[in-house]
Order: sequence, then C-alpha cells, then structure tokens
Amino acid sequence: MTPDPPVRSRRSARLSPRVRTWLVAGLSLLGGYVIATARQVAVRPPLVLGQDAVTSPQSRAARVTLEQASGPVIRIRPQNGEARTLLVFYPGGLVRPQAYEWLGRALADQGVETVIPAFPLDLAVTAAGRADALIGAYGGGKRVVIAGHSLGGAMAAQYAARHPGKVAGLILMAAYPAGNVTLKDQTLPVLSLLAERDGVAAPEAVRGGLNRLPAGTTLTVIPGAVHAFFGRYGPQQGDGQPDVNRAQAEGDILNAVQTYLTGLR
Repeated sequence: MTPDPPVRSRRSARLSPRVRTWLVAGLSLLGGYVIATARQVAVRPPLVLGQDAVTSPQSRAARVTLEQASGPVIRIRPQNGEARTLLVFYPGGLVRPQAYEWLGRALADQGVETVIPAFPLDLAVTAAGRADALIGAYGGGKRVVIAGHSLGGAMAAQYAARHPGKVAGLILMAAYPAGNVTLKDQTLPVLSLLAERDGVAAPEAVRGGLNRLPAGTTLTVIPGAVHAFFGRYGPQQGDGQPDVNRAQAEGDILNAVQTYLTGLR
C-alpha cells in the first residue's frame, strides 16, 4: 500500500510559484487600497473659507468666520452683523462644511445667520445633537431653523423630532427622516427639497419620507437638479445626470428656501 504524500507536498503542488507571486501582489494592492480609502475618510481636507462660495456682490459682503462651538463651525453673518434668523445647517455625509458656504452667503442679506458645523469624519451621525451647542452659542434672540443635506438632513430631522419646540422650522435637502424617526404629530413647518434627477436620495424615498413629517410639509421639486447640486463639492458617484446647469438649480434652491423662511411666523 502506497502511503499518502505529506500534507506540505500536496499544498505546494496546488500553488505554483507564479500563482503565489500573483497572490501576494494582489493582496498587497488590496491592502494598499483599503489603507488609502481609510485614510481618505479619517484624514479630512482642511476647512477653507471663501473658496468658490460667492454668488453675488451681496454674498461677497457677508461676514464669514471659522469659530469654535463644541468643535469647528463656519459662521456666516449679514454685513451689519444683525440677524433675525439662525440657520443651523448639517452637511451631507463625508462633505466638508464649506461646500454649503454659498447658501449661507446668499441668505445673509436677508437677515439670516448660518452656522455650519464640522463633524468628526464629516458624518453628522457622530454628533446629531450638536445643534444644542450651536443654538446656545448663536441663537440668542433669533428664530432658529435647522436644516441639512442628505445624511445631514436625516440627522437634522432626528434632532427636531427629539427636541420638540426647540426649533421653529426644518429644511430637508434631498433627505428624509430615518425609518424609526417621526415628526408626524408635530406642527413644525417643514420644507422638503427634492432634486428631480437625484441618483443618490431616490425621489420615491424622499416622497415616502413625507409620511413621517408633519401634515403641512411643503415638498418642492428642483427641476433637472441632482443630489450634488445642493453643495459645491463636485460630482458624486452614483448620482443622476442633470439637465439644468448648477447656477439654475442653485437659484431654484435659494428661492425655495427664501420663500419658506419668509413664510415662517
């Protein structure tokens, strides 16, 4: 009876030197990719103010500063420093706060002060209650509205749901409350903005989210716009194809927000 070959010999026969070389190379490339991806998430780009954020002479005149309120925050005020409304804006997931500076600048000459916090890893889910500190630092004597884009909008909705009476309004941009969050029993005025050609926040999901929002919620469709048109951070993977230019979409977004804020009591 012929004895079985040693286990080591059988394993060696399965992988030739060439295969082992390719295997090691493939694992090295995969490891490098994982490390690079993790680094991109963990090491965020610096906060840079005033870069690609001015839309008009009025927005250029806004006062923009980088401050600390339980973490870094971009503060945008009217030129005279006087504001009637405080807009707390939560950025989208992995989006730097300065991507929304254009909106705060555009609203400043309407008496709106906007604060855009930087979250750990640029994920609002890491500190959804951050609005508490921002309202405490900047909300004195002002009507407070909380807003957010995408994941930031979901976290803004969560904050409003868990703090009834704390804010006077909620603006959701390509966003909707999570399945376990509801504001249906509140009388809070809500504006939901839906980008018509959004490929990230599916329009049917945004519309479905209305079931968890107050009955009087206003849904406004931004014609031809995509998910990435709410912030100035460039194209987004998986997004739709716009059939309007960014300037047109931003104008429609701004008009919708201004109309909503003007209608608040």
